[in-house]
Amino acid sequence: MIFTYLLSLVSVLLVAWSPLVVAQAAESDVKSIPLRTHSLQTPYLDSDMQSRWFDFGGSTVIRADQYIRLTSQQPSQAGWIFSRVPLTATNWEIEVEFKIHGTGNLFGDGMAMWVTKDRAEQGTVFGMKDKFEGLGLFFDTYKNNRPGVVFPYVMAMVGDGQTTYDQGNDGKANELAGCSARGVRNADFPTRAKVTYFQDKQLTVDLMYKKEEEWTRCFEVPNVKLPSVSYLGFSAETGELSDNHEIVKVETKNLYSPSGQTSTGAAGSKDYSRKKGRPSKEKAPAGWFWTIVRFVLFGFAVAGAYVGFTIYRSRRKDRF
Repeated sequence: MIFTYLLSLVSVLLVAWSPLVVAQAAESDVKSIPLRTHSLQTPYLDSDMQSRWFDFGGSTVIRADQYIRLTSQQPSQAGWIFSRVPLTATNWEIEVEFKIHGTGNLFGDGMAMWVTKDRAEQGTVFGMKDKFEGLGLFFDTYKNNRPGVVFPYVMAMVGDGQTTYDQGNDGKANELAGCSARGVRNADFPTRAKVTYFQDKQLTVDLMYKKEEEWTRCFEVPNVKLPSVSYLGFSAETGELSDNHEIVKVETKNLYSPSGQTSTGAAGSKDYSRKKGRPSKEKAPAGWFWTIVRFVLFGFAVAGAYVGFTIYRSRRKDRF
């Protein structure tokens, strides 16, 4: 009886252990390669005062030791910066550190991140052209007409090249997903946004604005399809009201899986919103800890089974 019980215990432990090991292996299976061609950091400019990988224009001012200022706190400004080469990675992660700040209680209009089929062309949507094709992620600080929505508001729109942005209602008719982000303006530390995309499978946006090194999930949307070849850009716009809109740093990574598994189950289900700091640095210690615990439990189970079998065999000998 003891032997049978211990064998059952071993079986249960193995069944419980196997999915955890598989899940951990799948999660760690997604790797990343930094894309220098679509990243920005100080001093931003080359020795000839140009950027090798990005073009910029409009009201954009680059201070090589601090930031790329798309607009200053002046009315009627529009600035932009766009990649020169296309982003061809099928799965990618873009993390941007930025600041929206100014004085006074009235401010606007906001800034945008673009992953679009076309390159920079100035227009009416946060400084860029309307009827774009691809992803527009809007950090809208001025409320026009969105009852019940707290601003600043972060909203994604996937344009088809023909649909007009719903300017009068702050993009309500075009919204793929969004979230209120009160505190993203005039934060005590540089705020961040992390956009993760797995081709035709999932788009995820995480924000860091409530507390330094603490991510908050904004939204996660499945079955998102973006152009296979697109350009990365940022823009900002002011009207009668104004703010400083600044890009501090951009890190773009190509995501891939050595085993070919880049499904949302393997990679897209990571929840960064309750994690502090960079998830990749936090998961390793926890993963090793639970692996050790599982090995110890398995060892105890095997030892118990052996002891049980020894006792069982001894009793059988005594009977004879």
